[in-house]
Formats: sequence, structure tokens, C-alpha cells
Amino acid sequence: MKQWQALVRDIPDFPRPGILFKDITPVLADAEGFAAAVAAMVEPWREAGLDAVVGIESRGFILGAALAQALGTGFVPVRKPGRLPADTLSQDYALEYGTDRLEVHVDALPAGARVLLVDDVLATGGTLLAARSLMRRQGAEVAGATVLFEMLALGGRAHWDESVPLLAAAAY
Repeated sequence: MKQWQALVRDIPDFPRPGILFKDITPVLADAEGFAAAVAAMVEPWREAGLDAVVGIESRGFILGAALAQALGTGFVPVRKPGRLPADTLSQDYALEYGTDRLEVHVDALPAGARVLLVDDVLATGGTLLAARSLMRRQGAEVAGATVLFEMLALGGRAHWDESVPLLAAAAY
């Protein structure tokens, strides 16, 4: 299987000076690379008894939808403010270059649903923590989280509850 990690491209000073952005669009554009990346993220969760995959805007949508298909579950989007048409729950969070907010439909999941959170990168951890908070407020059980890669120098894992599995397909 293709080594997808070599396809990740570094973009310095994006979206702000001092930020090194890891661009996964070359991974997505390469059929074998994309398949290998999804396979790496899916494999640990095949027997997890999941009801849904929760993808975090925006690259988490792409990866999450692919994981949901591979795992035979539904997909729930967690979006930026103002993009969901029905009633929502919202959660503010910090990221390495500012603050933001995530939202989910209040009726996206039934109480007790077992979910997997999916995003492209674990940086400072704020996005995953906000998504986990939204799921818990909704009454879902967060079985775990998976990311395509983890930015080790930013220390996001230190903020994660160790009793909930957090897996990264690669680390930089």
C-alpha cells in the first residue's frame, strides 16, 4: 500500500505568519494515497461497535465520511457557526492562532450513541475537545478519536482524557 505520509505538503506562514500548515490535498488527490490514509485510520476501529462517525469541519468531513462508509456507520458533521439549518448546540474553543466555535444539530444523534470523532490533525487539541464536549452534551458516548496526523510539538494530546482512545495515523 502506498505511503501517504510523503504526500503531505508543508505550507509555511499559512493561515498566519509563524504557522506551518500541513496540506493534505495531495493525499486526497492521489487515489492510492487517500485509500492508504483512510485504511490506516479505520483499522483500529473496526470492532468498536460504533453508531456514527463525527467529522469536524472541514477536512474532518472528507476523512470522516470515508471512515463512516468503511465502518458501515452514519456520518454526523460538526460545523463552524451558522452553517447548519436546524437548532444547534455550540461550543467555543481555542486554537493555536485564535478562537473559534463548533456547532452540531441538537437532534444529530440519539442519546447513548457510540461515536468516533474524526479530524485531519491534532495540534493544540482545542477542536477535538470542543467536539467531544458537544457530543457529551448531546448524550453520545465518545468511543474515541482519530486523526490523520498529530503535531507533536504543539502538545495537544496532553489535554485529552487518557481514558478515551486518541489515535493518530502518523506524527510530525
